[in-house]
Amino acid sequence: MWGGNRRQSGLGDTIRHKRQKNMRTEKQKMLLGELYDATDPDLTKERLRTRLLLKELNDSREDDDDKRSDIIRELIPDAGAGLWLQPPFYCDYGSNIATGENVFFNFNCVILDVMRVQIGNRTLLGPNVQIYTATHPMDYQKRAAGLEYAKPVSIGEDVWIGGSAVICPGVTIGDRSVIGAGSVVTRDVPSDVFAAGNPCREIRDLRQ
Repeated sequence: MWGGNRRQSGLGDTIRHKRQKNMRTEKQKMLLGELYDATDPDLTKERLRTRLLLKELNDSREDDDDKRSDIIRELIPDAGAGLWLQPPFYCDYGSNIATGENVFFNFNCVILDVMRVQIGNRTLLGPNVQIYTATHPMDYQKRAAGLEYAKPVSIGEDVWIGGSAVICPGVTIGDRSVIGAGSVVTRDVPSDVFAAGNPCREIRDLRQ
């Protein structure tokens, strides 16, 4: 009798787990790194709100510091003190970006923050730097169905990323490292190195 109950309980747990998974919203799937539908009405509404804020930010006057600060606080709630974001700037949601203190974005940076993008204190991003968390399935049928997913990006403290570098989904860059201009970073970069190229690779140890 007990064995039968255990089997029934296990089956019930499996069914409940499947139901819970199927009941996830598209946003929950997105943030968990699962396949999701980006055309979901709630996500579309969030992106529209972000684009309207970006329009305000990118059209703002260079001498209107208060307005820019207010927009950035609304756009990136997890921004640390002293964030210097030079318009134009573009992102998907803003709410999935978290920065430390005194982070600098130069002109025309793009962050596709479908999942979390973490940037440490005093990190500098050159002009045209692009950070992607969003990606698409290799299976063409899943792509055709409109499904996509994402992988988080983490950039440490005191990092300098040169102009026009591309940081690909799932990449972690360690503290104090430097990424050469125009690099395409497809895999993790450890701390305290200079790395460059396409694909990006370690050139030398900065501790020497």
